[in-house]
Amino acid sequence: SWFSSNKEGFDSPWDRQNKMYKIGIIDKINPKGIEVLKKNKNFTYEIITDLSKKNLLKKLPDFDGITLRRGKINSDVLTKCKRLKVISRHGVGYDNVDIDYIKKNDIKLLVTDASTSTSPAEHAMFMILSIYKGVDMFDSMVRNGDFAKAINLDIKSNFELSKKTILIVGFGRIGKKLIKKCLGFDMNVEVFDPFVDDKIIKSYGGKKVFDLNDALKNIDILSLSLPKNEKTENLISLKEMKLMKDTSIIINISRGGIINEKDLNYALNSGIIFYAGIDVFEKEPPENDNPLLSNKRVFLSPHAATFTKECLENMSIETVTNIIDFFEKRIDKSKIVSL
Repeated sequence: SWFSSNKEGFDSPWDRQNKMYKIGIIDKINPKGIEVLKKNKNFTYEIITDLSKKNLLKKLPDFDGITLRRGKINSDVLTKCKRLKVISRHGVGYDNVDIDYIKKNDIKLLVTDASTSTSPAEHAMFMILSIYKGVDMFDSMVRNGDFAKAINLDIKSNFELSKKTILIVGFGRIGKKLIKKCLGFDMNVEVFDPFVDDKIIKSYGGKKVFDLNDALKNIDILSLSLPKNEKTENLISLKEMKLMKDTSIIINISRGGIINEKDLNYALNSGIIFYAGIDVFEKEPPENDNPLLSNKRVFLSPHAATFTKECLENMSIETVTNIIDFFEKRIDKSKIVSL
């Protein structure tokens, strides 16, 4: 079988020595990953930076496998890719891939499950801390010559994290990293994830909640780290925000569309919730007229939760290693998305 106990997995030494695979690198990745590919004589590659549908239709039919960072790979493109056996995502999300098509045509989908949790968890904490400590308010005071102004401020919107309650929605790799950081700040951590046993959550120091709406009523911070699908799209709308305290904040480092952006903007402007940290958008890049861009109660970043030196290097290496391991028939099952 594909996952045989034979680690090499080749039919013969002749196959191992002579089989060549052509890989498309869709969008630039860190050079560390390219170096891994260069060292393997069984692979050639081409980097594709023009992500237009027209160019993808022209280029992708030549490849046995592709790595995918940005760019949308839909059925119109995939139907032309008769050689394609595998898509190796530079990340863990795959809403830019036509899942129905690859499932029907037995094209495997791989993800970087080992390298994409630490930086996003840190980014969530960065957003929480920034919001709780006044974003850049104090920095601006010093730079603008208002150093002494701080002593007379009526501080009502800067808070301690200690004893605050955070609800982590989605307890996968990122959630498990985030909970450790929250506990380090003496926070109370609740977790909503129907797919994770309460004993596992308890072993990490959290409390499992079984009803999202009930949990929203008493929390200070809502942090989202879950995939986007039919069940999670618009998971947090105005209805849910109205359940929350007016001092609460929402952090989204997962996928755009899990929070309804129109409702979020209204909730912030109406004082229904206090603040939001948004790394991902319904449309990326967001349109210039997206009201969140001008809303002063939103702390924004450009889908950059993984943008650290270490994470980008490790993601590129893991993305390329996954595709090599796939063709050399030693891929770890945990890397393959179950469709």
